[in-house]
Amino acid sequence: MMKKVVISGSGLFTPPYSVSNQELVSSYNAYVDQFNLAHQTEIKEEKIAPLAHSSSEFIEKASGIQNRYVMVKEGILDPNVMMPLIADAPSDALSMQASMGIEAAKQALVEANLCGEDIDLVIVACAYTQRAYPAISIEIQQALGTQGFAYDMLVACSSATFAIVNALNAIRGGTARRVLVINPELTSPQINFKDRDSHFIFGDVATAVVVEDAQLCKTDNAFSILSSRCVTNYSNNIRSNFGFVNRCDPANAQNADKLFHQQGRKVFKELLPMIYQHLDEQFNDEQIKPDEFKRLWLHQANINMNMFVVKKLLGDDVDPIKAPIVLNEYANTASAGSVIAFHKYKQDFVRGDLGLLCSFGAGYSIGSIVLEKN
Repeated sequence: MMKKVVISGSGLFTPPYSVSNQELVSSYNAYVDQFNLAHQTEIKEEKIAPLAHSSSEFIEKASGIQNRYVMVKEGILDPNVMMPLIADAPSDALSMQASMGIEAAKQALVEANLCGEDIDLVIVACAYTQRAYPAISIEIQQALGTQGFAYDMLVACSSATFAIVNALNAIRGGTARRVLVINPELTSPQINFKDRDSHFIFGDVATAVVVEDAQLCKTDNAFSILSSRCVTNYSNNIRSNFGFVNRCDPANAQNADKLFHQQGRKVFKELLPMIYQHLDEQFNDEQIKPDEFKRLWLHQANINMNMFVVKKLLGDDVDPIKAPIVLNEYANTASAGSVIAFHKYKQDFVRGDLGLLCSFGAGYSIGSIVLEKN
């Protein structure tokens, strides 16, 4: 018989600075005016197309996003800079992602009635890590005083759910008893703030969950992991090309192609059927009907995509609390979005209630975890 494994605590760190849609739009439109003025001859001769203004209304209609949080605001709203100005820190200083992750992890540990020494595996899972090595997870391991081992993993927007599955497997396989899964999503440095279609999408945040052997659990508020499923299918439609190899081609190092970019319509058309099929197969295998779920904690990429998934599973006229939206405040926070929703909207669960934690995104990747309140 497989070990029963639970999620016994969760945590959320919200960065200190917020950026509203209107702030972004004012900055972007100022940049557009500068660009069009500087290239008026080429535009007049139709060698290049003029850039178009944006608006808060366009952003909210396209995405549902109204606000986002960032670790560093300086530079983002300057039309002459258009990126967060983050200075290199000395090697002996705590990294930005580690500091974010530690704050979320501390909350998760408190909720699980644990301390750092109780953890024997730390997994940092996110869309980007600010360095290749030493692993951010090992840095956090040292800071929190956890035992055992630690590693980083990247699966874009499915990093959190995939890491929870890794934690589940580690516990059932006997290589860990308690696992801290941390998602320090520092996305703002990868945003192209000069791109009308994507400059508003992402925000920074950190989340964390404690995954442990149910026999060791010290809280009555845990959720049992009943089922998990992951799938990937390669696609170029969501991509970020920046990496250490870029330095070998100086001519292209600052190319916008190296920042986040996507073909949104293709993603919408291709990924949604994958999500439906993935969940249908899992529900059939587990003999669960979608309407048995009290809540769907979905990936927070785009409100239109979320609503399509909800309607496909549950039909029309679904109570918003059934699939809560947090991207209006936090924007797309990559893998952390579904965990934010879980953290904020789990307190009303009673014993036996079912919930679905689900991610989908670049890769393509889909991760889904069925949870039951203990």
